[in-house]
Amino acid sequence: MIKYAIIFAVISLIAGAMGFGGVAAGAAGIAKILFGLFLILAVIFVVLAALGVGAVKKVMK
Repeated sequence: MIKYAIIFAVISLIAGAMGFGGVAAGAAGIAKILFGLFLILAVIFVVLAALGVGAVKKVMK
């Protein structure tokens, strides 16, 4: 997902440099949404990992 955010950010920079304002704004908006979604998911997974949710626990017999 971060890969697509970076791709759209690069498209936005190139389009902005070439004078395509609408395309640049659209690509920048998509990049912001994808990056925000990536950050939210990353924080959720770090918290889950810290809590040990989903970890396989060894059973001693």
